Amino acid sequence: MLYVGLDIHSKHVAICVLDENGKLLHRAQVRTIHETLEFLKRLPARFEVCYEASCGYGFYHDVLRPLAARVVVAHPGQLRLIFRSKHKNDRHDAEKLAKLLFLGEVPAVHVPSVAVRSWRELITCRRHLIEKRTMAKNGLRALLRSVGMSAQRRPALWTKAGVVWLRQLAWPTAIQALQRDLLLEEIDGLNRQIVRVETELGRLSGAHPAVFQLMSIPGVGVRTAEAVVSFLDDPQRFPNSKAVGRYFGLVPSQDQSGGTNRLGHITRAGSATVRCLLTEAAWQAVRRSPTVRAYFERIRRDDPQRKKIAVVATAHYLARVMYALLRRGELWQEKVAA
Repeated sequence: MLYVGLDIHSKHVAICVLDENGKLLHRAQVRTIHETLEFLKRLPARFEVCYEASCGYGFYHDVLRPLAARVVVAHPGQLRLIFRSKHKNDRHDAEKLAKLLFLGEVPAVHVPSVAVRSWRELITCRRHLIEKRTMAKNGLRALLRSVGMSAQRRPALWTKAGVVWLRQLAWPTAIQALQRDLLLEEIDGLNRQIVRVETELGRLSGAHPAVFQLMSIPGVGVRTAEAVVSFLDDPQRFPNSKAVGRYFGLVPSQDQSGGTNRLGHITRAGSATVRCLLTEAAWQAVRRSPTVRAYFERIRRDDPQRKKIAVVATAHYLARVMYALLRRGELWQEKVAA
């Protein structure tokens, strides 16, 4: 068995091959992933491949899997902890990956199927579209303030009647009116794109009973449920609910030594999209569920300064609950009477 380490970049790929004893056998650098495949086909024996997760890691996994006996995708964050070196280049990185593969010590990541990866990408695309729409709306509000105007409350600014009011509003200069028109056109275009994305997401979510299972939790809507289901993919791959909290970056960073234990901000590992949706769902669940509200109040301790801490902890709680429901195949049940 040979052990191959790949350091993949957009313009070149560094390759390092170790023999069955862990000794250097080949070293090469090619331009494309297709040249990499041709190089691997010429190897004299069966081989395993390891490379670092980056943009397009799923595609590389799919094209390497038919050739290799095993494909391992390394976690980039954990690799940086293993290799803290001031002498770093692509050749050395490829060799280090090959050595870790030979030793069986690669911190691997889960590679979902093409369908799940596409689902995740569409969920992330929706979040980016909403962020762009929010920026355009904030720009329009800033434009109103720049001329001494304030957005009316009734009708609400982003309703049909509110948009008509904005279009009919008299502006001091033609340039400001032009900015108004451009921002409204941008918002209108983004609204149409979001509708298209959510229509497709609705079709994908309808094929997953797990999405409706998570929606049994008060305050959890279809967008949050589908994001958790797609990013968890297979709940059985997590040993416990704490691992799910770490996967979504909702656990506090820790610096412990001896009798000193310092807890800091959450790690923010994993998908920011899921973290954002879980936090929004936590606010809704606090209002709608006595069980979740009791948990939130226990963390807050009647201290207004701990409100944000409590809502992040509640989002972490919801992630653990969702994992437990999916793993057991159960629906949400209230534990505290209303």
